[in-house]
Amino acid sequence: MGFGVIIIGDEILSGRRTDKHLPKVIELLSARGLSLDWAEYIGDDRERITATLKRAFASGDIVFSTGGIGATPDDHTRQCAAAALGVPLELHPEAAELIRARIRETAGDKPADLNAPDNLHRLNMGTFPKGASIIPNSYNRIPGFSVGNIHFVPGFPVMAWPMIEWVLDTQYAQLHHATPYVERSLFVFGLPESRITPLMESIERDFAGVRVFSLPSVGDTARGAVFGRAHIDLGVKGEPETANAAFERLREGVTALGGEIVEVEPGAAQ
Repeated sequence: MGFGVIIIGDEILSGRRTDKHLPKVIELLSARGLSLDWAEYIGDDRERITATLKRAFASGDIVFSTGGIGATPDDHTRQCAAAALGVPLELHPEAAELIRARIRETAGDKPADLNAPDNLHRLNMGTFPKGASIIPNSYNRIPGFSVGNIHFVPGFPVMAWPMIEWVLDTQYAQLHHATPYVERSLFVFGLPESRITPLMESIERDFAGVRVFSLPSVGDTARGAVFGRAHIDLGVKGEPETANAAFERLREGVTALGGEIVEVEPGAAQ
């Protein structure tokens, strides 16, 4: 079982809005000893959304879908989720009560006409695929929903991020820090990737479960590079004991190849 995120919205693909969900989801997972396995961006196209959600439901993964669960003509996620599952949309009773409570709150001192056309239209935000459960929204009460391990939240970060945290902490607490994990890396100067590749292959062969990564940089200081010359961010990740042993082999191997080494902290700019 892996973790995935689906980020929906034409505004992301057109550049009208800059996506903030991907780095935040990575952060929320990392804080709980978890990691993101995949991510997809999709525009507001019903066929693409439905096909993507079909794959998500069939994957067995835990997936967060952001955006498109409102009730305007460009919001398709609720309908696509129902289509992907082959079930109808139904007004969720608890969602309906939460939406009506929000209507009363926004009316202030005036009596709220729950049967007014605009208020009846707002109830569409509580129509979810049959069998869905709600995700509470601490910002404005309008809930998201879950079907199995696929969780649907709004596109607004101020709403979506606390909702994702709630799901992680209430439904998947047993997975938090369940798998010990470490990531360590070096900045390597003076060696091309082609010289390092055999070393990387030998480490993955000799240390079961360890993954080796190589991230080259041209050293462009105008882009905020740590060093003004070409280098490779070379490292290992995996179970701590095995990964630490693999890291020592990596360090020794780079030294033997004549590379210059600077050890780096996780998250250092390239």
